[in-house]
Amino acid sequence: MPGVLDLGFDVVKAKMTVDFDSEQVNEGSIATAVARTGMKAEPFREARERTWWQEHGRTVLTAASGASVVLGVILQADGAGEALRTLVAHEHRHDHQVPLLSIGFFLVAILSGMFYAAPKAWLSMRRLQPEMNALVAVSIVGAVVLQEWVEGATLAFLFSLAGLLESWSMARARNAVSSLLEVAPTQASVVHHDHEHQVAVDKVKVGDIVRVRPGERMPCDGDVLRGSSFVDQALVTGESIPVPKTEGAQVFAGTINGDGLLDVRVSQPASDTLLARMLRMLEGAQHRRAPSEQFVERFSRVYTPAMFLLALGVFAATPFLFGWGLGEAAYQGMVILLISCPCALVISTPVTVVAAVASAARSGVLIKGGVFLEEAAKIRAVAFDKTGVLTRGRPEVQTFRGANGYNEDVALQRLTSLEKQSEHPVGQAIVRYAATRGVKPQAVGDFQAMQGRGAEATVNGERFWAGSHRYVHERGIGHEHVCQQVEEMEDAGHTAFLCGTESKVWAMVSLADPIREEAIEAVRALRAAGVAPLVMLTGDNKPTARGVAAKLGIEEVRAELLPAEKAKAVQELRAKYQHVAMVGDGINDAQALASSTLGVALGRRSTDVALETADVVLMTEDLRKLAFLIQHARRAAAVIRQNVIFAIGLKIAFLFVALAGVATLWMAIAADMGATLLVTFNGLRLLRARPFAL
Repeated sequence: MPGVLDLGFDVVKAKMTVDFDSEQVNEGSIATAVARTGMKAEPFREARERTWWQEHGRTVLTAASGASVVLGVILQADGAGEALRTLVAHEHRHDHQVPLLSIGFFLVAILSGMFYAAPKAWLSMRRLQPEMNALVAVSIVGAVVLQEWVEGATLAFLFSLAGLLESWSMARARNAVSSLLEVAPTQASVVHHDHEHQVAVDKVKVGDIVRVRPGERMPCDGDVLRGSSFVDQALVTGESIPVPKTEGAQVFAGTINGDGLLDVRVSQPASDTLLARMLRMLEGAQHRRAPSEQFVERFSRVYTPAMFLLALGVFAATPFLFGWGLGEAAYQGMVILLISCPCALVISTPVTVVAAVASAARSGVLIKGGVFLEEAAKIRAVAFDKTGVLTRGRPEVQTFRGANGYNEDVALQRLTSLEKQSEHPVGQAIVRYAATRGVKPQAVGDFQAMQGRGAEATVNGERFWAGSHRYVHERGIGHEHVCQQVEEMEDAGHTAFLCGTESKVWAMVSLADPIREEAIEAVRALRAAGVAPLVMLTGDNKPTARGVAAKLGIEEVRAELLPAEKAKAVQELRAKYQHVAMVGDGINDAQALASSTLGVALGRRSTDVALETADVVLMTEDLRKLAFLIQHARRAAAVIRQNVIFAIGLKIAFLFVALAGVATLWMAIAADMGATLLVTFNGLRLLRARPFAL
């Protein structure tokens, strides 16, 4: 419509978001436009009450249609035997008489079976955009005109049954996702001094203390203040066994407390918990359709009208080419319409994608849409950030040395004052180290961070800086003896960090970041999955980066990279390998994540920028989930291919049978409905995710 700028769809909540120009469009005109498609639009409400009929109407009508078919067949003149002969031997179909009472039951079967499909069929025909409902409706009308009551009624019932099973299967796949929306409790027990009271979770403030009893779900993200317990985090992180939690440990909303009593200090508002962010990203994933879904939709737009023309051609040409009577030609035209119905093709991919995304989410891997699921199946190379991804991201100070005769304690105080303003892991390590030495920071002014290089600020009235070896050279204040000591630190596998004023280096710090235990297994699993090469991209110095890569078995290392250089490295990998994943967790990884074909972030520790930029989020820090993601995506891609090939192949085979003049409506019904059910249940197999074998 003119004036509609953008549309967004949330399948889980059945919500359409419309961005429109209020001077050209209003809510009423939008609702009217939606009504023309046979659907109904109304203002969105978070909790909608479904009527009994909305909940059970399709089931009732399908049962009524099936019962009416059975009663009609029983009442038919020669019993069920005649009906069976009519279905399987269509050349005798004009030789039987159908009593009026049976016709009445067959009409009930047709009307109840087509109750939901008929309006959509009529609207699609009015728009001259025929689709599967129209194909079936035309075939049923043709059967009635030809007085093929049993076949017409049976078709209506089976189409209704397929619709009911399709609705059930899609609901099951969607519920696997939407069930995540209901796990966080709505009330929290907030502790005040010696008493506690119930508060709505969205009213709980950061810093409040909430009490979580055994068996209860965590209402908020926070840190354990008192108590100890085992917590089941499978919903959020995919960890298969409960995790021990003691004082200081982090807990997440929606996870289940074990047999201990915990007092938790709230660290995030309800709207910004890990679970809340996970669900927002998961909801957004619903409208990012996979390429196979888009292909199927484009294919069906051309395919369905083409089948109408083919059926019309059979009706018009076969009496002249093969000497068929008009009744026989019309019958075979209807058979072609039914056989060509793209139900199986259209439903196969969405069911598979939703099931795969839902099961991955339950395993702690959040895929932001079908397009990224399919991309994960194609990955040929993986690039890793080092700090916080391959290593713990919590470096520890190994040595601190004064330089150029400056007092070590004074230098540490100034450096701590500067790093107190930074969120960089190196800065936090220095602050922790200073605390162990009893050094207290001073006030600073005009703090400025230089991404990938360092930071500077005014401390005690003097401009003071801190940064990498590279940053010192850029400033042109390095000294030979300082450079030699830095090289010794780096050769030992440590990261060197320096600080000073405009003209002098005051001190040097060496830090080491331990490798994560599961990183070695993750690299091995990726190689087992056939992914190569594996590349490390880091801003750290070359000796440190090479030392970490050697321990992990990563053959290619690119070190001392700025954020833009990381992104350029990823682009070079894409030019060579086409499908490249980038795994990162920080602001300085955002450009590289965006440059890859599949950006992967670590859920617990990643910055908001990295989480927004990434296409996949590993909700746990376990890098082995990356191998699971690739295996799971390949399995989903294989199921999609199976479904599409089966659906199209079966159609082609039956079309040849129909053109040979030996197909019946019963065969067409069996081919179409059987294919629909087979591809649906094949897709639902992905609701059970298989763990990756290490």
